Amino acid sequence: MFVNAQTATITGLVLDEQNAPLPQVNISTANTGTFSDENGFYILELIADLETTITFSHLGHKNVILEKIVLNTNETFEFNPIMKTDAIQVDGVTVSPTGEKNTDGITTISKDVIRKIPGANAGVENILKLLPGVSSNNELSTQYSVRGGNYDENLVYVNEIEVYRPFLIRSAQQEGLSFVNTDLVSNVKFSPGGFQAKYGDKLSSVLDITYKNPANFGAQLQASLLGASAALETVSKNKNFTSVTGIRYRNNALLVNSQQTRTNLNPVFFDAQTYFTYRFSKKFNLNFLGNISLNDYQNEPLNRKTNFGTLNAPKALLINYQGRENNRYTTELAALKANYFLNDDTTLKLISSIYHTSEQERSDIIATYELGEVDSNLGSDTVGEITSSKGIGSQFNRARNDLDALIFNLEHKGRNTKNQRAIEWGVRYTHEDIRDQLRESEFIDSAGFSIRPPLPEFINNQPEEPFDAPLEAYESLIATNFVKTNRFSAFTQFSDRNLWKGHNIYYNFGVRAHYWKVSGRNVSKVAHLVVSPRAQFAIKPNWDRDMVFRASAGVYHQPPFYRELRDITGTIQPDVKAQQAIHFVLGNEYSFNLWNRPFTLSTEAYYKKLNNVNTYTIEDVRIRYFANNDAKAYVYGGELRLNGAFVPGTESWVSVGYLKTEENSNNRGYIARPTDQRLKFAILYQDYIPTIPDVKMYLNLVYNTGVPGGSPSYADPYIFQNRLRDYRRADLGISYIFADESKRYPKNHWLHQFKALNIGFEVFNLFNAQNSITNTWVRDADSKLQFAVPNFLTSRVLNLKINARF
Repeated sequence: MFVNAQTATITGLVLDEQNAPLPQVNISTANTGTFSDENGFYILELIADLETTITFSHLGHKNVILEKIVLNTNETFEFNPIMKTDAIQVDGVTVSPTGEKNTDGITTISKDVIRKIPGANAGVENILKLLPGVSSNNELSTQYSVRGGNYDENLVYVNEIEVYRPFLIRSAQQEGLSFVNTDLVSNVKFSPGGFQAKYGDKLSSVLDITYKNPANFGAQLQASLLGASAALETVSKNKNFTSVTGIRYRNNALLVNSQQTRTNLNPVFFDAQTYFTYRFSKKFNLNFLGNISLNDYQNEPLNRKTNFGTLNAPKALLINYQGRENNRYTTELAALKANYFLNDDTTLKLISSIYHTSEQERSDIIATYELGEVDSNLGSDTVGEITSSKGIGSQFNRARNDLDALIFNLEHKGRNTKNQRAIEWGVRYTHEDIRDQLRESEFIDSAGFSIRPPLPEFINNQPEEPFDAPLEAYESLIATNFVKTNRFSAFTQFSDRNLWKGHNIYYNFGVRAHYWKVSGRNVSKVAHLVVSPRAQFAIKPNWDRDMVFRASAGVYHQPPFYRELRDITGTIQPDVKAQQAIHFVLGNEYSFNLWNRPFTLSTEAYYKKLNNVNTYTIEDVRIRYFANNDAKAYVYGGELRLNGAFVPGTESWVSVGYLKTEENSNNRGYIARPTDQRLKFAILYQDYIPTIPDVKMYLNLVYNTGVPGGSPSYADPYIFQNRLRDYRRADLGISYIFADESKRYPKNHWLHQFKALNIGFEVFNLFNAQNSITNTWVRDADSKLQFAVPNFLTSRVLNLKINARF
């Protein structure tokens, strides 16, 4: 026999005033109860999607009451009360379908949703792309843009440790694994703008990940046609030592081979991570985060055929390839965090980390192409074939790029709380040592003639007059850079919660400062300083309706990282200033019951004014900066997200977003930025068969209007504007749940050993939509025009998947 019920879990540690574990605390609800063990640990199952009041009681201590808690099916909520001899009561805490009531503009995402929802790159970033302000037009990439920003404008923290990604990756199919291992995650918070001063110096967003401190031993295995992963959770007998460790392997060949380019592909992506905690005493503990990642991308393209144009004028591009590319990216991260609890009110932290990446690109690809008109006569024997050539040529791309980067961080952070007030502060030192050698070139041969760059020194009137200038690559990049950057940053912020005429108010004021100095071989020493004040305010009116209104504003600077210092020719420009964005955000969160189930409607409107903009181009996921600070820009938009239990016992949501972003370079006028997404619509939906509730369905659906598609090399973007086609994609997952937290079996049953077991399949790009991320520019020999031939992404793919947890 097994019990099948829609349940959730609350867990944590109960502590006394000296932060010592408190055993035998009675934790009770109207329907159930439990006691904390000798280490103060407790775990209690609740009925999902129903309001519940939980009381913590212990002889000699005042009760702690947690009211109006509403959790989703299988959601785990951590609550660590401190029981004092004087009166303390935590009341009015409402947990909505996405987590704790939001007063600071942070969105909390359920870890169960992250693990279940299908996607070509399933995980945290896959779910972020379903939020209204987050955009990505490439399912192979884990990178994302937020509210008109680019991929380099997003902060990512794991347990307060900033993490980085490789520098040289130029296409999404080379990326492999995201840093964040979802098997190790316990909490995910995301802010798309207007965030607090305690977070770092980026223009767009913050992703704040918390890895687990497990309470019990556990193991997890997962395998699919795209790879495999394993995770292990350990706890010492006295519970002073805990660890989570994960290894992952991924091979993107299944996805890449669904594209139009036929290829011999061998991409191997592997990483191993561990996070452990050791409690020396009730006042002091130590955390360690370690990661090693290997991306070995070997690709031998063979041929490609792309049909494009219109019904009246269909065209095709045929390409045959010779050569191969072999790219290798190896990264390591080691971080140590010490936590000291000075007293009940003050926590002190010391965080150190070192990140190293060694990256190598080796590529020699010759592409011979034919552009022509296609026979569209359905009765013809040659229907679909090229009948007349409009362009014949070849292209040779060569790359010999090497990069080695070492980044060291040392940081102190502190927090002091008194009643509802909190003061936080931090100081940080960062040293970056980048060694970069760029050797890449592109030669173009059109109908037997090598094409030189369209630069003044190559202007001629052949064949009337001889022109004996040497042959030059159409595009080339040759540079060797040794750059060091030393950074000092600091912040302080104050927050408080109060009652004002019966209304709950929350506010936060803070300021950041960032000083950095750039130096290096043949690089002049230049220093810069920026100061960034920020503020947030929220009010929860004393109304019958459960509403929160939020406002935030602040100055956000992004001091240049190495790639932002390197201009389009590979030269380092140390005078590049920090880009500046002034954020204004207004938001509302309304929680309500519909069909006797919890829902939340979140809306936000925002405006960003940008100065000292460092303009750039995007090709696939490769960003190339002009390192000029010669532009200004703006972004404005609005967002709406409705999430809740559309189907009882599940969480789903609908997102709608609109934005517009333009830039003005050298006062030439405003044009669309590369991330001008405009309209975004997304659905995350979970369901099950009522008569067979163990058959689950997970669907994510995204529609984005097209972003600017770039321009040919050497073209002026002010006179050459075009957009990629709209991005449309649906991913479907169906699985059968053999066992989980709500479905238990007796000891003599073969499924008793499993905490969770499910087997299923996923269909990526369910409707087989043709999406493109870039264009290949091909010349027409007759008209001398260039055609934008779309580079299509993945087509429909079937994936099989099994997941087991012990």
